[in-house]
Amino acid sequence: MPAEDEIDLIELARTIWRGKLVIALAMIAAGAVAYAYLTFIAVPFYTAQAVVALENRQETVVSLDSVMSGLSGDQATINTEVEVLRSRNLVGQLVDEMALLEDPEFNPFLTSDQPTPSAQIAQDAAIDAVLDAIRIANVRSSYVYTITAVTTSAEKSQKMADTLAGLYIRDQLTVKFEATAQASSWLTERVTTLKADLEQAESEVQAFSASTTLISPEALEAINRQIKDSRDRLATLGQTRETLAARVAALEAALASGDRAQMLAAAEEPALERLADAPQATFAAQYRAVMERAQVDLTRAEAQVISLGASIQRQEADFDRQSRDLVALEQLQREALATRTIYEYFLTRLKETSVQEGIQQADARILSYAALPSAPTQPRKVRAMALALTLGLIVGSGIVFLREMLHSGFRNGEQLEQATGITVMGQVPLIPARKRKGVIEYLVEMPTSAAAEAIRNLRTSLLLSNIDNPPKVILSTSSVPGEGKTTTAIALAQNFTGLGKSVLLIEGDIRRKVFSEYFDLDESRGLLAVLAGEAQFEDVVQPLALIGADVLIGERSTTNAADVFSSDRFKQFMVEMRARYDIVIIDTPPVLLVPDARIIAHEVDAVLFTVKWDHTTRAQVREAVRQFATVGRPITGLVLGQIDPKGMKRYGYGNSYGAYANYGSKYYNS
Repeated sequence: MPAEDEIDLIELARTIWRGKLVIALAMIAAGAVAYAYLTFIAVPFYTAQAVVALENRQETVVSLDSVMSGLSGDQATINTEVEVLRSRNLVGQLVDEMALLEDPEFNPFLTSDQPTPSAQIAQDAAIDAVLDAIRIANVRSSYVYTITAVTTSAEKSQKMADTLAGLYIRDQLTVKFEATAQASSWLTERVTTLKADLEQAESEVQAFSASTTLISPEALEAINRQIKDSRDRLATLGQTRETLAARVAALEAALASGDRAQMLAAAEEPALERLADAPQATFAAQYRAVMERAQVDLTRAEAQVISLGASIQRQEADFDRQSRDLVALEQLQREALATRTIYEYFLTRLKETSVQEGIQQADARILSYAALPSAPTQPRKVRAMALALTLGLIVGSGIVFLREMLHSGFRNGEQLEQATGITVMGQVPLIPARKRKGVIEYLVEMPTSAAAEAIRNLRTSLLLSNIDNPPKVILSTSSVPGEGKTTTAIALAQNFTGLGKSVLLIEGDIRRKVFSEYFDLDESRGLLAVLAGEAQFEDVVQPLALIGADVLIGERSTTNAADVFSSDRFKQFMVEMRARYDIVIIDTPPVLLVPDARIIAHEVDAVLFTVKWDHTTRAQVREAVRQFATVGRPITGLVLGQIDPKGMKRYGYGNSYGAYANYGSKYYNS
């Protein structure tokens, strides 16, 4: 397999070498077309590039929180900014800024015969054209963007890239200014509303405080302590009242009993005890006085209990009222405080936002402005020419390979053997003779020429094809006329005579009769006269001193040639000739035209089939081989004739075949 692969590569190289002129012409044509296009048709384009960088660090003029936060710098943000740069809104600003609606490059309707479209349609078309002319790219692993503009003008490309970069920065500032202004407006409205709410809340606190007794948690605590003290006093007065009530009851019970001792015990009065022995009236009067004092004390104690209880109720009611008022007041105060806190916060943010309106910074900056292109970047002439030449090489090679595929001739013996499976016994070069009569003269005069040696090789191969029984009767034929079969037959006859052989050369192609073009012969009688019995063989055979062989011509006849060669008389004639001569060579008609060669083949020992170099088609050769096989007379050997040595070299085979190799000059004379 490696050997076959190597042969295939060599064959491929040979094919390319053979078609080098076609390939060169194709490359020249492609290069010429490309050059003409680049010079006269192609529109030059210029490329300019501006560079913008995101700023993830901001200068802090004052320590204030911005209305809009800076860019985070993550991948999502970077991708978002890329889309912002090529957004239709920003590109629309670019169209207006550079008046691109007046530029035919970006407004195709200016050079079109169509009716003028609406302004919006023209604007959209210009935006689409600009989007096709610009490229936005993020430099990997950085916050840097490139803005590339490609137009037909160097100045326009530069201005477009720089303008878009400037519009991008301005757009960022505009967005921030608008956001800050909107925030200021909203904060102003909120501060005004909150101020009114604060004033209302504080008014409610003041009004409530004015409508109630001045209270405080401390005052409520004092009242609570008073209530507790009053309740303690009430409890003490209650006990006193109970004691006095028990004494009054005891005095009344003792009085009712009339027992002075009981009355003294109930009264527990020293003065009354001193009157224990006093008259009854005196004792009774004193006792009643004691009872009256006790009743008065009881009445006074009850009055104090009632008064203190009422006072406690008043204190408790006052405590409850003031507690409720305090809760309400504290609620109003809390609401007022909350409103004040919110008001003060929004007021502070309003002041901060007002300050920020004058110190806004963009989130990006221009790293470098676009340089003015010094030369067009499109079309790339070197690249275009290289592509054109490559295309020419491909097309030329394709033509060469297609021509090679469509070519059906044979250029070397190996191809012929592979196509037929039959041995190529000889490869005969084209003999340099202007006329056919000069062919034999050349072989005689140049016995060491390449052609003469090729015939000797053919003769040797033919004799060695059957060592035990070398062929004596040889048939020479081809597929169609003009392939060199007659020259092969004559040259082979001349070569055999060089071995001292007696040779008979028979013109079996009685339909064309071409021997007269090679020799000066008497054409009055020949083969047909002998076969018809009209003449003796000895009378019509013509010795030819030039080649040293006897020649039997074939005269024209109205008799069908196939019938002549199928007759028993012809068979008998061939038996006689085989006995008379060492070698008999018969030149027959082409096998694809008439059946003569297939008929005669039954009377011969070897069939030589001549194929014209680079001319006879493979189909013709295969059909001829098939026809001989159908009659049971396979072709003995093939002859590749009329080989052009220069053509062999041109096709890459000159170094591979004997007479046509570079070494042939050492052995052959031209």
